[in-house]
Amino acid sequence: MERIEAELFTAGGNNAVVRLPGRRFPGVLVQGDSLHILRTDMAELVEACDRGDLGDARDAAGLLLAGLDAMLERYGAALDEHEIPRPY
Repeated sequence: MERIEAELFTAGGNNAVVRLPGRRFPGVLVQGDSLHILRTDMAELVEACDRGDLGDARDAAGLLLAGLDAMLERYGAALDEHEIPRPY
């Protein structure tokens, strides 16, 4: 294990915006339990597609999209607050 210093742009939580040494742009640190939830949501989407259940697939996709949108919004707000351009 290597110990480093990183820049923290948001409070901690399930997905913190941090910049590692040597990187131009910050990234999003996702906690393991939150990563597992994202993976579970994606698996539900795939299973619904396999069953041909478009209603369940749409619901699962909506949950997944909402979670990703929330992370992206937090990321964008942190960049704006620190006057960092978006990398996209």
